[in-house]
Amino acid sequence: MEIRVWKTRALLIFVLSLCVAVAFALFPQTPELQQIDASVLPAVPVSYEETVVPAPEAPQQQKPQKVDNSSQESRVANATTATRYKPRYQIAWAHPLNYGDRFATDIYGKPVYNQPIIVLHETVYSAASAINTFRTPHQQDDKQVSYHTLIGLDGTVIYIVPPEKRAFGAANSVFIGSNGAETVKTHPNLASSVNNFAYHVSLETPVDGRDRDRRHSGYTQAQYKSLAWLIAQSKVPDARITTHKAVDRSGSRSDPRSFDRRKFLSLLHAYRGISRKS
Repeated sequence: MEIRVWKTRALLIFVLSLCVAVAFALFPQTPELQQIDASVLPAVPVSYEETVVPAPEAPQQQKPQKVDNSSQESRVANATTATRYKPRYQIAWAHPLNYGDRFATDIYGKPVYNQPIIVLHETVYSAASAINTFRTPHQQDDKQVSYHTLIGLDGTVIYIVPPEKRAFGAANSVFIGSNGAETVKTHPNLASSVNNFAYHVSLETPVDGRDRDRRHSGYTQAQYKSLAWLIAQSKVPDARITTHKAVDRSGSRSDPRSFDRRKFLSLLHAYRGISRKS
């Protein structure tokens, strides 16, 4: 008799556990909100009032200049540039539907502890077109999109989403680093992504690259300097600075095309070297 009662209880416990598992699968939990340490990421200047960003005029295209970043002269020049350079910047907040909160748990209630990464993008079309898209309300979840920051061809830094918020810059994505594969599912109907721990920065595409070709003439020197200046304000290490192409799992993203990572890192290290000495 006791054995029969024990078996009955064990069966009930198994059935209840199965029901709980099915319920979690069919009805995911709402993730808990997370307040991240915004000092790890580039900050938005608080002294500047919001400005409506006008459509920028297309600058005259210049032939890319080859820079030997391995030379001592180049490193000295980069360091000198870093001491003097400070980009123009504007604020053009995205519509609230196009970004969201960062979460401390995924949709199944599992805690997430990912350190921030920086993901580099390009607009493909003009900066004005991208800003218009981000400021347009999109009711459908799979149509919502944004970056945290955009850098125009003239080097202007345009802040779009506050760093403590989750920009929708890389759907269906994963970051492969020293901790293995990192991705977080925060929406029951969308693929997991890096958005919960990513800071998204996009470079405005040059006029000759506003198509789907594999390469274009490249980004301006002002863009490289502004990008390095911006990321130097963060504490994100080189190994966690990546690209949309690298984190994309759909196989459809190739941005930022024609990106010179060596030039970018040379400038970034110059800025950060000066910051450490100051």
